[in-house]
Amino acid sequence: MDIRAIESAEFAETQAIYAHHVLHGTGTFEEVPPSIEEIEGRILALTSRGWPWLVATDLTGVLGFGYFQQLRDRSAYRFTAEDSIYVREDVRGQGVGKALVTRLLEVAAEQNFRQMIAVIGDSANVGSIGVHASLGFQRVGTLRSTGMKFGRWLDTVYMQRALGLGDADLPD
Repeated sequence: MDIRAIESAEFAETQAIYAHHVLHGTGTFEEVPPSIEEIEGRILALTSRGWPWLVATDLTGVLGFGYFQQLRDRSAYRFTAEDSIYVREDVRGQGVGKALVTRLLEVAAEQNFRQMIAVIGDSANVGSIGVHASLGFQRVGTLRSTGMKFGRWLDTVYMQRALGLGDADLPD
């Protein structure tokens, strides 16, 4: 498995992976899959700010993708990132998500982020919660019944992990 920056030829595979999660999963609260053009716009908006959009690939193509962005646009959040990870259905549970999160943590620390937040759709999303916990994320809160998808209420789980020195000092 290779983890690297996405290439434009992989936008369609990335969109297909995400569309599957939108249509069949509760990890995202989107209900209508975005078009390839919308995914391309999201990728370019993120990478133009210097943040990574990574893919995990092998000979079968894109296995999954992940990215991070500043938690919120307000300047006080400039040292806090939020990650997002989506894995192709036929390779879930095989370490793809964990490898992507691991690399995102490294890149975020290199970019002087001090905290990484995982905002996880559905408190029953044991895969994502487990991957993040295995990498040192702590569950810091659950917002109950904040999403409605597939005719049921869904929680939003917040997990957090310090990067580098975390809050032990003030960044430059």
